[in-house]
Amino acid sequence: MEEQTPEARHRGIVPEEPTSDPVANAAVELPLGVRVAAAWSWRLILIGIAVAALIWLITKVAIIVIPVIIAMLISALLYPIVYLFERKGLPRALGVLTAMVTFLVAVSGLIWLIVSQLRAGFGDVARKAAQTWQDILSWIESAPFGLSADQVNSFMEQLMKTVNDHQGQIWSGALSVTTTAGQVVAGALLTLFSLIFLLIDGKRIWYWVLGFLPKRAHAATDSAGRNGWVAVGSYVRVQVLVAFMDAVGIGLGAVILGVPLPIPIAILVFLGSFIPFLGAISTGAVAVFIALVYNGPLNALIMLGVVILVNQIEGHVLQPLVMGNAVKVHPLGVVLAVSTGALLGGIPGALFAVPLTAAASAMVDTFVERKWDPEATPVADYHKKNQVHREARTRARITARLQRGGESA
Repeated sequence: MEEQTPEARHRGIVPEEPTSDPVANAAVELPLGVRVAAAWSWRLILIGIAVAALIWLITKVAIIVIPVIIAMLISALLYPIVYLFERKGLPRALGVLTAMVTFLVAVSGLIWLIVSQLRAGFGDVARKAAQTWQDILSWIESAPFGLSADQVNSFMEQLMKTVNDHQGQIWSGALSVTTTAGQVVAGALLTLFSLIFLLIDGKRIWYWVLGFLPKRAHAATDSAGRNGWVAVGSYVRVQVLVAFMDAVGIGLGAVILGVPLPIPIAILVFLGSFIPFLGAISTGAVAVFIALVYNGPLNALIMLGVVILVNQIEGHVLQPLVMGNAVKVHPLGVVLAVSTGALLGGIPGALFAVPLTAAASAMVDTFVERKWDPEATPVADYHKKNQVHREARTRARITARLQRGGESA
């Protein structure tokens, strides 16, 4: 720093203080943690907006999305039958026909059993339920609760009115379940057609969708998609086993305790068990109700114990060991997925939550571990193979035509 002369000091001249260079980028003045948090924040906000937009779009086309997802789950269940026919050298169409007939016979058999059994016993259940309700009202009036039968009836009427007023939200949630006969028929037909075409041309549909992505992403996405599909297939097949064991456990308990309609109860438990953890308890409540109506409170209490025991075996043995090994999803992840799916999508959301989570987990693992050949070109290879097959079939038809012409000559 320059020293001031006496003359400069006398005149009051003070030299200018040196100034620092202005900051070119204010972001560098922020702590690293703040910058990292900000970078994560806006990206997470964009992801949240994208997910919300996707859910909103799905709600608008739920009548299409739900049947297609159901068809995908069923095709994952039936595909081993088609693959078995292909491996034996038999026509793929024969395998698809066998798989469809097997599925339709199984579904028709379950529906026939439920309808025939309920038709025979529903009237008696209704009468018994009415009689049990009157017995409960009489017991309440005689008990020192200070309640009358009219007050209880009024409360139940108000409760039923509230349920009726909000049944749309109760049954559908965010994803509306089909409610009219026309929507049910349309959804069933769309599921059936989607299932047939997925079994026949599932691979071609996949590579058609894959073709919309950039070429450099084909190998990674194809590998991730295949692993996700394997996870979905494993989930569906294992869930069928879990549902069957739940149905056998609760149905056998109903038979031993002398609860009427054990076959419809077992079928309802089987169907409800496709919603993990919650399904078996919800449908098992039907068995407890019938036991209460027919056999009294003690029998119903024992039946409730059977339902809870079966559910505990599912939750602590089947789901962690069998399901966890099949789909590589932690039981806590299954519970959270089902709860979130039910919150966002009602019954369909709870039903589809676990297979979608299993597929997403398998795909993310593939991306993280880079389980693909970066030099592979799956879409181009598929189209090239199809071209070779078409040319071979064309040559075979021409050869056969020439042979027939030579024989006729």
